[in-house]
Amino acid sequence: MIGKLNHVAIVVPDLAAATALYRNTLGAKVSEPHDLPEHGVTTVFVELDNTKIEFLHPFGDKSPIAKFLESNPTGGVHHVCFEVADIMAARDKLKADGARVIGDGNPKIGAHGKPVLFLHPKDFLGTLTEIEQA
Repeated sequence: MIGKLNHVAIVVPDLAAATALYRNTLGAKVSEPHDLPEHGVTTVFVELDNTKIEFLHPFGDKSPIAKFLESNPTGGVHHVCFEVADIMAARDKLKADGARVIGDGNPKIGAHGKPVLFLHPKDFLGTLTEIEQA
């Protein structure tokens, strides 16, 4: 069902510092920041040949990742994202197999402008997992 790894998301306390580290120290191609108020985050993507790294920083007072930073003040890996061909079919199969979809079960539009869903970490080896329609 899952396709390629789309990205690994890292929550960062300082978006400018994280961007500079990857751009200047590692020589990576790094996008401009993009605010996603509906998700409560600002994102930056590090483009790699085989995948991406997504930096997440809180946006707004109700950011869902603010609590993550409270527990992990230096940041850390937040989730992995896999591509799927049909997000609704993937959702239905996952639910039929006992996996829990976070939220109301309906896809939302993610940072790439495509439908996404998040799966409960307790069902996936302690890792928050995102699926994104390819």
